Amino acid sequence: MDELPTKEVILHIQRSETEYMHDRMDAIAKRPGNPEGVLIERFGHALCLYSKTMPWLSFNTVKGIQSEDIGHLDAIVDFYRSRDRRFQIEIVPSTANEELLKALAERGLYQSGFHNSMYMHPVNMEEEADPAIEIRHVTEHEFERYATIHCRGTGLPDQGIPSVAANNRVLAARKGWRFYLAYVQDEPAAAGVMYINEGIASLTFGATLPEYRRHGLHRLLLRHRIRIAQQTGCSLVVGQCGFLSQSHRNMEAVGMRLGYVRTTWTER
Repeated sequence: MDELPTKEVILHIQRSETEYMHDRMDAIAKRPGNPEGVLIERFGHALCLYSKTMPWLSFNTVKGIQSEDIGHLDAIVDFYRSRDRRFQIEIVPSTANEELLKALAERGLYQSGFHNSMYMHPVNMEEEADPAIEIRHVTEHEFERYATIHCRGTGLPDQGIPSVAANNRVLAARKGWRFYLAYVQDEPAAAGVMYINEGIASLTFGATLPEYRRHGLHRLLLRHRIRIAQQTGCSLVVGQCGFLSQSHRNMEAVGMRLGYVRTTWTER
């Protein structure tokens, strides 16, 4: 696949990234008593996500904003500042013009980072046989294992494991979510998550325990999810990664290509 992504594909990628995060936060908000203090608001195309107990920017972010939403910008900023919460706004090329970028700077935001959005049209990938490695669908009773890999694979402290387990367990019963664990000699070593909606499969998360890295587990989980996406009739697979990270290299290796590099704007 050597052709450049079309504007339609770019919008599909952006929408898939927005929808999977909206569904995730909605599920967390609907836990009894909303223990994470999640709020979700829309201003035009912009989806504003907030959590009282999870201060990380990924849970306090604006997705889907477009140039025509500039009139909502003050309301968006106030949504977070009134709650004393640092936040970020994700900007996708071709959906934001110079006027919007200037308005962000005028309100005290600055461009703080880049992130790749990758895509491909799914193909049926054969299983790579390795008797020592097995990929299994996560059951309701295995989310502590998943959460352990999630935290230790991303550098989060172990005290976050119960919360991560609870916040992801609620997704298992929701339409479209699929969780996978890769086992090495029957020991859980890596995890991968996928959300399918309207024919688009979003590879929403992937992590490997440090002691199991460089064994090709991330790539195997990519291939497994892409194969499932093809078998379930998806027309597009999308995923996110850091520029020139190992995840980027693995996604390129399995056939995914760059859709766009989005920028992140953060409060000073």
